Amino acid sequence: MKKSGFVEGAMIATIAVIITKILGMLYVIPFYGIIGTQGGALYSYAYNIYSIFLGISSAGIPTAISKIISEYNTLNLKEAKYRTFKIGKKLIGYISIAGFLIMFLFAELMAKVIIGDLTGGNSIADVAFVIRCISFAVLVIPYLSVTKGYIQGHSIVEPTSIGSILEQVIRIFVILSGSFLAYKVFSMSLSLSVGIAISGAFFGGLAACIYLRCKMKKNRETLGIKEYKVKDDVKDSEIIKKVLSYSIPFIIINIATSIYNFTDMVLIIRGLDLLGFSAVDAEFIQSAITTWSTKVCMVVSSFAMGMSVSLIPNIVSSYVKKDWVDVNRKMNKAYQIILTVSIPCGIGLSILATPVWNVFYGKSVYGPQVLSLMVISAIFANLYSITFNTMQSLNKYKIVYISVIAGFGFNALLDIPLMLLFSKIGLPPFFGAITATMCGYLISIKIATHHLKKKHDMDYKPTLLMLAKLAIPTVFMVLVLFLVNSIIPFNVSSKWGAIVKIGVDALFGGCVYLFFIYKMGIIEQVFGKTIINKIKKKLHIKR
Repeated sequence: MKKSGFVEGAMIATIAVIITKILGMLYVIPFYGIIGTQGGALYSYAYNIYSIFLGISSAGIPTAISKIISEYNTLNLKEAKYRTFKIGKKLIGYISIAGFLIMFLFAELMAKVIIGDLTGGNSIADVAFVIRCISFAVLVIPYLSVTKGYIQGHSIVEPTSIGSILEQVIRIFVILSGSFLAYKVFSMSLSLSVGIAISGAFFGGLAACIYLRCKMKKNRETLGIKEYKVKDDVKDSEIIKKVLSYSIPFIIINIATSIYNFTDMVLIIRGLDLLGFSAVDAEFIQSAITTWSTKVCMVVSSFAMGMSVSLIPNIVSSYVKKDWVDVNRKMNKAYQIILTVSIPCGIGLSILATPVWNVFYGKSVYGPQVLSLMVISAIFANLYSITFNTMQSLNKYKIVYISVIAGFGFNALLDIPLMLLFSKIGLPPFFGAITATMCGYLISIKIATHHLKKKHDMDYKPTLLMLAKLAIPTVFMVLVLFLVNSIIPFNVSSKWGAIVKIGVDALFGGCVYLFFIYKMGIIEQVFGKTIINKIKKKLHIKR
């Protein structure tokens, strides 16, 4: 194991995120083809519940462990550093066991809350079964996260990044091979097939755990893994207090995000049932919103994840110096980069919703409609992610709690009313649920940014001006796409025809957008001259 510099570490971590997200996006094509719409709904029920419990058990503790390890390593408190890891494992062990027992024992109750009185689709017994299948992953993944936190606290990024990729590969292998053999070869029930597939989370986590434990054993000296005769002057209670104080804000944010999905999942089913949709259609639409369209939206959301890797330490650096002008500059820069990349991706995917859905999941009446608006929602989710990573970096936890709760509250309150309103005016009612989520994001962002403006005189005019500028290349991109699609006939009913349409539209739309943002000086303004000159040099373009 070798330590990574900031830039190198950020690059390795970002590449690992992109690889895992691409794998997580692509496996759904064969998987959805195996289990179908009803199986897809069943899978989404279990995974949304799992996300909540995983958030409770492992959202903040690994980050806290990483921070404390880094701190004690700097102070040369080697015994306290290793003791922190052991305490972290104990804490996560208790929480994981509690989470597992709650999921396993109360699975039927959770299933009743999700489905309610809905009949004609998946049964309560089916939903309870798949929840129990995935509950075992809660015993492994949190422990894996603490191990990653300990290693990363030593500024060692490569093995944890490889571990993440290994975890994803094993998980996908179990999902695809397990579901195919169970459902297609041995003709087992749909619920059992989905249960086997969803257990991939457990096996993937277990494989990554074994890999990281082997790496740690080989590098005991580097990681300070040994029994120390002299105990550092740091009490266990002090370590526990630090772990909790660092981790609780992250846990709250993670839970709130998961509850966004869970609330939508429950309320969408209730609303569609109220509006007369069949159980099969209601289940399909909710799973399309909360699970399957979000897989495609990873194309848009992965940029925010990669951005956060480098944004957070840079924001923290400026905050420590109390340089609020620099914080403001970096925050605006992050918003501008996200908007410059996310807007064309989101709008392009929205236009291509039908062929993209056909490629991933096959023909559908409601799927493309859901995806067309969900990719727009992903742009808001990116801004939300950047805003709250910044707020947490600035230790603005109180405002984070207020804004997240307010956003969640508005989302929950608006779900059913907007669904009824959209149905009344002749629009798909599920557009109302997606719009409610976007409103929730906007409320949260507004509260957070208003606080920074009021307390630290933050100025968001550079971002607003950039947003206005981006309207021009975006409009031209859309016009070109409509022109291309009107001239070239594409048969999107076949997968190959859909793939060709996606490729042609991406080529023409992307080139037009890049041409305009280059000519308007947006690329240079957002990314800087250095990056532009490097690209020119690589492409052998004269300056």
